[in-house]
Amino acid sequence: MKNRFVAKFRILLVGIGMTLLSACATTGGLDERDPWEGFNRGVFSFNETMDNVLFDPISKVYDFITPDFLDNGVTNFFSNIAQVPVIANDILQLKFDQAVNDTVRLFLNSTFGLLGFLDISSEAGLPSSKADFGQTLAHWGVGSGPYLVMPFFGPGTVRYAAGYAVDGALSPLMYLDNDLTKAGLLSLAFIDIKSGLLSAVDLLEEAAVDKYEFTKNAYFEKRASKISGSEFRDFPE
Repeated sequence: MKNRFVAKFRILLVGIGMTLLSACATTGGLDERDPWEGFNRGVFSFNETMDNVLFDPISKVYDFITPDFLDNGVTNFFSNIAQVPVIANDILQLKFDQAVNDTVRLFLNSTFGLLGFLDISSEAGLPSSKADFGQTLAHWGVGSGPYLVMPFFGPGTVRYAAGYAVDGALSPLMYLDNDLTKAGLLSLAFIDIKSGLLSAVDLLEEAAVDKYEFTKNAYFEKRASKISGSEFRDFPE
């Protein structure tokens, strides 16, 4: 067990070293969305190393031992908590009807839905807008800025990174008094997200020649599709 841990730790150190070296490199690419491609590819490699060594194995164990109803309940629980910054961003975007909708969602799921474990609001026809502060900045004319791969959290833009920080500060989890409970819940939320992405990771491994470019283009395409096809107007990050 000790030797296995040492081996994985060495792999992690190699990944960090590759990140630092790649961050100094340039690729000469012409993608205007991605002027920091050298740095971004380094962070992308670091994230892949962390996933392979740590997060994917933990997520697979979590996925294996957690019954579907409990897994869905955990996802619903954290989605319900996320309604707090969603409501704030509804208001900041002057979407008052949607703010009322999402407030009702939060109330129903937090009470009759057992603290959000059951998503009864969606079954009742009350979908969440999924509004975030990155969208709020876009609503008020702030540009997306360059493409940015964030350590641990993956693809985004400068605007998205700023919005992510603000939304995190608005989360009720950040104001729990017990640091151990806070760390445990934040870790569980991260593992739950990673678990939900396992199938996408397998698809990426099979489909992509250049996983970095594939991920970047998929990110921008996803955001663009939300602009044109979302019922509640979405914005690219």
